[in-house]
Amino acid sequence: MAPDPNSTSSGPREEASVKVPSKDPKKKDEKKDEDLSDEDLALKQQLELYVERVQDSDPGLQKMALESMRQEIRTATSSMTSVPKPLKFLRPHYGALKSFYETMGDSDLKKYLADILSVLALTMSAEGELESLKYRLLGSEGDIGSWGHEYVRNLAGEISQEYAKRQSEEAPIDDLMELVQQIVAFHMKHNAEPEAVDLLMEVEDLDLLVEHVDKTNHKRTCLYLTSSARYLPGPDDILVLDIAYVIYLKFEEYPNALQIAVFLDNMQYVKQIFTSCDDLLQKKQFCYILARHGVAFELDDEMVVDNDEREALQDIINNSKLSEGYLTLARDIEVMEPKSPEDIYKAHLLDGRASAGASVDSARQNLAATFVNAFVNAGFGQDKLMTVASEASSGGSSGNWLFKNKEHGKASAAASLGMILLWDVDSGLAQIDKYFHSNDNHVISGALLGVGIVNCGIKNDCDPALALLADYIGKEDPSIRIGAILGLGLAYAGCQNDQIRCKLTPILNDAKAPLDVIAFTAISLGFVYVGSCNEEIAQAIIFALMDRSDSELGEPLTRLLPLGLGLLYLGKQESVEATAEVSKTFNEKIRKYCDMTLLSCAYAGTGNVLKVQHLLGQCAQHLEKGETHQGPAVLGIAMVAMAEELGLEMAIRSLEHLLQYGEQNIRRAVPLALGLLCISNPKVNVMDTLSRLSHDTDTEVAMAAVISLGLIGAGTNNARIAGMLRNLSSYYYKEASLLFCVRIAQGLVHLGKGLLTLAPYHSDRFLLSPSALAGIVTLLHACLDMKAIILGKYHYVLYVLVLAMQPRMLMTVDEDLKPLSVPVRVGQAVDVVGQAGRPKTITGFQTHSTPVLLAAGDRAELATEKYIPVSPILEGFVILKENPDYREDH
Repeated sequence: MAPDPNSTSSGPREEASVKVPSKDPKKKDEKKDEDLSDEDLALKQQLELYVERVQDSDPGLQKMALESMRQEIRTATSSMTSVPKPLKFLRPHYGALKSFYETMGDSDLKKYLADILSVLALTMSAEGELESLKYRLLGSEGDIGSWGHEYVRNLAGEISQEYAKRQSEEAPIDDLMELVQQIVAFHMKHNAEPEAVDLLMEVEDLDLLVEHVDKTNHKRTCLYLTSSARYLPGPDDILVLDIAYVIYLKFEEYPNALQIAVFLDNMQYVKQIFTSCDDLLQKKQFCYILARHGVAFELDDEMVVDNDEREALQDIINNSKLSEGYLTLARDIEVMEPKSPEDIYKAHLLDGRASAGASVDSARQNLAATFVNAFVNAGFGQDKLMTVASEASSGGSSGNWLFKNKEHGKASAAASLGMILLWDVDSGLAQIDKYFHSNDNHVISGALLGVGIVNCGIKNDCDPALALLADYIGKEDPSIRIGAILGLGLAYAGCQNDQIRCKLTPILNDAKAPLDVIAFTAISLGFVYVGSCNEEIAQAIIFALMDRSDSELGEPLTRLLPLGLGLLYLGKQESVEATAEVSKTFNEKIRKYCDMTLLSCAYAGTGNVLKVQHLLGQCAQHLEKGETHQGPAVLGIAMVAMAEELGLEMAIRSLEHLLQYGEQNIRRAVPLALGLLCISNPKVNVMDTLSRLSHDTDTEVAMAAVISLGLIGAGTNNARIAGMLRNLSSYYYKEASLLFCVRIAQGLVHLGKGLLTLAPYHSDRFLLSPSALAGIVTLLHACLDMKAIILGKYHYVLYVLVLAMQPRMLMTVDEDLKPLSVPVRVGQAVDVVGQAGRPKTITGFQTHSTPVLLAAGDRAELATEKYIPVSPILEGFVILKENPDYREDH
């Protein structure tokens, strides 16, 4: 039959399919038929007969033929790689059937044919014609799933193209949405949740998902939603997480819902979870999750009715049990024995020359030992320098170490006591108290800072830190003021405490206050109000920046002001724009620095690719000397890209390029950025890069690389890094400042004897603790000018790392929150998003009994059926409840 002249021809492709046989049909067919087996040949002739019959004038015959054709297509099984036979043999007739379709009058048969054409279009349709969808919409309303998965998939792809087209033309989309409903229902039934989610994202209607999830697939759906959120541009990512939150609530998966609520920083959601859940055990677990994240959260009588219960829960949120849990872990692993700095340096492993120089008792070496001692014994409550019970009256030998430090060194020494007694507020305050009666201002300053450190991350109803430190804020001596101000910043990080705002904000605009006091005030307010976008404080810091004279703007400490401003907007994306506009009016010395700092803080942990590109662009410029803004831009790349593994790997490669082509001020920041990307996670390639840079000819680069070696190994006891640092200590034995950095790094690697981590991410690397990131970023910004800050008289900035210190443990507790030892498997976490079946979530595991340590990228799962964990993610404190169905095998 000749093609109907009126039919809409789909371009040259269709003509080709009609013309080809006409050259010499006989030869061609003979050749083809030789290759076919008998049954295939029969099938082919059968189908050709059907095609002729379909075009017959008798409706009865037509119906028969269509039915049979449909049957053949549906029952054809095919291997994954080849086209099903019926579709293959019907290819030459696609054009003919299409043109016949156009001539038919409206009837059920016409719809029937449309269905078949829609399926044939799967292999035949020209690119971009969307014929499969066109005929589907013209065909009968039947069940689409019966034509098979591949067909449904193809339709979904065409729908998203058609949807985009119709959106731009503003055409109605109702018929498409009906089809979407069918496809989503089909996908959700057949374990293809990711495809359903993708389709709904394309047609911007994720709400449909909530109707289609059920008990069996909601976990996988939500897992896909939460992990894809990282790669979506805003505001889509928030929408996706909102849907996941709704689904979790619907199925009463409260701990998962809570993690999303915390990720979105949405306190209304957190409240809603507490009110809708009535299981006390789960509420206790929520409190542990909030405490680990460092959220200041007040429970009220709506959320927990019973007063005693509410107090108990508030205690958990306030982290008052953290010290106890940490010490339980230490006893279990048998590392309670205090270590001295010499145990860490291991000088006996080196050749003669280094150890000879080390015997000299210099103030700089003692200061380094103070920090090493504080980092290594952090939170253990005992050490060999500061807390030694003296032979004579109290204050004998513990005073001795204090006075082995010069002037401002005493401040760090006194504060180190706070670090050793970390999280143990009662005994900490009692032991620090003696320094308050000293007549040396530096000692008092250190004691004030020590009080702040002890209270870091621990909240308390009677606010001991505020009561002790408030009186010292207005003192004459700048070092005492800084001690009190920084102490408040550390003790109340993330609390958004109004009393502190009222006490500290006036200092910013006080004309008589020295620059360093103002700088640390800005940082402390940044800590306390981290990520709060507080207008009032932002204004105060902006005015403080505008009031600085030209000479002051050149001072390294001035750079802490823009950082304090940036911390207010940490991770808050667009909210920073108004402030960023204002910063464009600053003095040109600090304008760009401020711009970069604000941008990098606001997009920290978002993985926003465009911002990374923008920051890379800033680093690509070759500027004359004295430009300081490229340092924060390099750190910014790391801050933004640390959000997910892919971006992180790419950032590491981009930083390699910056090392090769960048100016000196960029090269100084690159090691610090690498340190942030792999903090407490020593990746071998980064370790090698830093090791290379630690021998750089530029001492600033070398110092930054050494400190970063400490950061990437922080709390891991990594033997390879420890060895590198020992070799560096003998290599730099004559250079005091580099040796000081090596010592600090050695202290960091053995942080808390290997029980602590500095990583700001937790809960399977899903949540980013804002105060932890604030502490790390502040240290890195200070390291951009080592000589002035860390090696100058502000070495106590190193203590801001306390904000990020957390035990890297899994501690299982029973229903009364007493430690409970159970076997768990610990291994490398495996990403199982969108995989079929129930894949293993960890690989290469070992079985230990809790409490256990978790390294970076590790995941734990219970190795016993006897208990059920209340939280789906085994990290930190996890409550176990007895499994009612468990039967002991005798």
